[in-house]
Amino acid sequence: MKLDNYYENPAILHVGTQKNRSFYIPYDTEGREMRVMLNGKWQLEFYSNPDEVRDFLREESVPDTMKEIEVPSSWQLLGYDKNQYVNIYYPFPYDPPYVPADNPCGLYTKAVTFTAEELQRKLYLNFEGVDSCFYLWINKTFAGYSQVSHSTSEFDITELVKEGENLIHVLVLKWCDGSYLEDQDKFRQSGIFRDVYILMRPKEFIRDYTIRTLLNETMDRALITLDVEVIGNPKLQWVIKDTEDTIICHEAVKASHTSFQIDNPVLWNAEEPSLYRMELITEEEIIGEKFGIRSIMVKDSVVLVNGQAVKFKGVNRHDSSPYTGAAVSREHALADLRLMKEHNINAIRTSHYPNSPWFTQMCDEFGFYVIGEADMESHGCGEVYATEDLDYVSQIAKDKRFKEAILDRIQRNVIRDKNRTCILIWSLGNESGYGENFIEAGCWVKEYDPTRLLHYEGCTWQEWQKQDMSMLDMVSRMYAPTEWIQEYCENKDNKKPFIQCEFCHAMGNGPGDLEEYFEQIYRYDNYCGGFVWEWCDHGVYMGKAEDGRDKFYYGGDFGEFPNDSNFCMDGLVYPDRRIHTGLAEYKNVIRPARVGEVRLEEGIIRIENKLDFINLRDYITIRYEIKRNGKLLAEGILEEADILPHESKCFYLEILKEKYREGEGNCYLKLEYIQRKDDSLTQTGRLCGFDQICLSERFELSGTEKECSTGLHLEDSLLRIEEEGRKYTITGEGFVYEFSKVKGTFISLRRGLEEMLKAPMEYNVFRAPTDNDKNIVLEWKNAGYDRMVTRVYQCEYTREKDSCIITCRMAMGSIYLQNFMTFEVKWTIAGNGYIKFGFEGEFDRSFPYLPRLGLLLKLPKAYQKVSYFGYGPNESYPDKHRSSYIDRFETTVKELHEDYIKPQENGSHYYCKDVQLSDGSSRISVYGNVPLSFSASLYTIEELKAKRHNFELEEADYVTLCLDYRQSGVGSNSCGPVLPEKYRLNEKKVAWEMAFLFEACKG
Repeated sequence: MKLDNYYENPAILHVGTQKNRSFYIPYDTEGREMRVMLNGKWQLEFYSNPDEVRDFLREESVPDTMKEIEVPSSWQLLGYDKNQYVNIYYPFPYDPPYVPADNPCGLYTKAVTFTAEELQRKLYLNFEGVDSCFYLWINKTFAGYSQVSHSTSEFDITELVKEGENLIHVLVLKWCDGSYLEDQDKFRQSGIFRDVYILMRPKEFIRDYTIRTLLNETMDRALITLDVEVIGNPKLQWVIKDTEDTIICHEAVKASHTSFQIDNPVLWNAEEPSLYRMELITEEEIIGEKFGIRSIMVKDSVVLVNGQAVKFKGVNRHDSSPYTGAAVSREHALADLRLMKEHNINAIRTSHYPNSPWFTQMCDEFGFYVIGEADMESHGCGEVYATEDLDYVSQIAKDKRFKEAILDRIQRNVIRDKNRTCILIWSLGNESGYGENFIEAGCWVKEYDPTRLLHYEGCTWQEWQKQDMSMLDMVSRMYAPTEWIQEYCENKDNKKPFIQCEFCHAMGNGPGDLEEYFEQIYRYDNYCGGFVWEWCDHGVYMGKAEDGRDKFYYGGDFGEFPNDSNFCMDGLVYPDRRIHTGLAEYKNVIRPARVGEVRLEEGIIRIENKLDFINLRDYITIRYEIKRNGKLLAEGILEEADILPHESKCFYLEILKEKYREGEGNCYLKLEYIQRKDDSLTQTGRLCGFDQICLSERFELSGTEKECSTGLHLEDSLLRIEEEGRKYTITGEGFVYEFSKVKGTFISLRRGLEEMLKAPMEYNVFRAPTDNDKNIVLEWKNAGYDRMVTRVYQCEYTREKDSCIITCRMAMGSIYLQNFMTFEVKWTIAGNGYIKFGFEGEFDRSFPYLPRLGLLLKLPKAYQKVSYFGYGPNESYPDKHRSSYIDRFETTVKELHEDYIKPQENGSHYYCKDVQLSDGSSRISVYGNVPLSFSASLYTIEELKAKRHNFELEEADYVTLCLDYRQSGVGSNSCGPVLPEKYRLNEKKVAWEMAFLFEACKG
């Protein structure tokens, strides 16, 4: 069949569609929904291009060749076409408005039956989301065409249907000229992926309405305004019910504009999402609308909600399911929102398109601030081949051919969701450069809806062009360095508040910069917060591996070109919504309360309320405990935390002063903030966050040599050392150790009949690169860290009466490069088998900072039980340990593994005093004179480096134990700023000691 080529004509965006309107579902006067859902089974025929589509308009019946398909769905997940993940690049040649001739398409067919009574009404067919464009026929009569994937297209089909069975045909194309405006960072998936339904309306009805809530300066009076547009002349009443469901207004509406005043209104905010209810009633219909009363404004460069400064503790969220792709259900979205509430998140940016209209209704109900973003991104323009340094990313932003299309997308976003209380900020789109098309669209938004703020990050990089940004209310950046933020926020000439629409790139093992950013967010009034990129890993579920592990695929796994590999695995939760340690980190960084000033000698701690609207006493109970060396000394509940929002209060703890004065061992105070009562998504008893304060701390090796269970005294020991060519053999009571004079480490540690080392000890500076190492790892490899070798220049031993000391003068370097570290190690071996390791080194700082520095031991696989005193229970690093606390933890090697979809460095534990590994009968214990980091894994560093997916990992026949002086932080440099200096292992001089004890387990 021959199609009119609307899909390559930016002058034709919609044919036969209704004007934009707000989202609502009408009910009849009996309370029945006046909607016929068409979700469910449809018939589908799939074609490689539109020219192949059969001429169904000439056929008498639907052929048997059509396959049954579920709607909503993304056809790539049902075996048609193939999945493709790409971030920036267009997945077709850049030739706007043209798209490939090989343009896959699906012909959907569904039979719908109408009764004679139903045909007395006006019938409107609604598609809430179709990617990328579609043609519509009703009973083989052309009904229209539409594009803009993530917005509603509504068609009046009243005159096209008949009593009895009716056929709906929908031809969906994978690409259209609108695809140049939908270049978002996601899997490119196609089809009818949101709800489809028919609204049955009376002949005279409400077509559209706008609700606004206008608060006075003292917030004690609200004017509720209603602007309504009708078809015909229906008799209209409006009813307003308060938050207790009591009618406070019931009036006839005789004009297109009316209003009602509410004194002492209950205000809506994300912490207390109180909603009123409005009903618009005609003789045949009722439209119900929940709404909140709130204001949003900027005053003195500060963002205020209801006159109160707020901080957005947000995330960017795509519609994404590993099982259904872009077709997400309400249940799926509710699970997302519950997880967000449980982790203290209060804001969502709908990246990078409007979500389903019911999603923002849920945000109203459950309390989330929302940036409502238009379905607009033309990022791929910046990747065209060019020899001049011009603003290519802004090509479509300046292209007059796309002016109406850009305006249309922004209007559809605003008009559909204009009655949603949760939306505080409109966004013109994402990463599309800047130009006249956006300037005009931005001006339209501010004229149409002056009650909200307007944001667009894409203009940030076009300042040199002196373009008009006056309509934008905020300065928005992505991944801004903290130095830039400080400069901006402290400059009094900057009048607009600052927001990060994306920051803290949560890819893989990360992010590591949450705390630093939030220190600034709380410090600067004109810094209103940010939105972590992003909420979830985007993966496609591909069933089970042979051993039962789930398989999630990412970019490149489908043979697609181009692709951006695992760059879609950048969320705070896994594809199946298991929690990343990054989400646990974020939860505690944005905890509702924080310890401020601490005066231990007086027993005083000051607690700050980090909420914006709720008194802490109404939200949390504060529990405290004091532990020394992991043993509980005291616990209790603090007095009622009567602390107003943004205020603080000092608490006195006599026992705190006592334990501080004792000053023995490693003693810590932990404060837990526990939810006081149930709310709509979370329950009483939820741990909202915690603080930990060090009362006393000591890292030492003295005395550890006498803790061995052998019972030997050092002066009684019989210790022998023999030199045999390139090694020393040290023999004592119950042990034989072999030390390599060439490697400068032990090559064998035999205790009785048991060999403790499955391979020689190694010095180690490399780690399996994390996703956030993707830039620095190139420098690490250029420096040879991944192929590091050691050289021993001098090795000798000395004897003391109860021990021997092996001293090695050494260096680290790699093939064809000079040494990057020179050092001396001393190994002290006592007669009872105790080993002390001392390291003093000098690092050549012309080299890039080190990933880590330590020893690597390969232990028998039976050593699965782990005990450690340090940051746990989550993995922890210098810049990523806020979800962990210092305590004694018991676990297993398997449980230490964090199973990232793309394998990488994981499971390390920072700031440890000691660690023990045991097989149940024997134990190796390690102590440090400075805080250590350790990891114990079933997988080697080489295995974690080599495999693309977690389900491909193969266990070694030993346990890899890494004992590190320190690791560098993980940061967020997969997309964010470089790792700050303070988290880099870049010290010129390094000195530390460790002690190894081998003993039988007690009990």
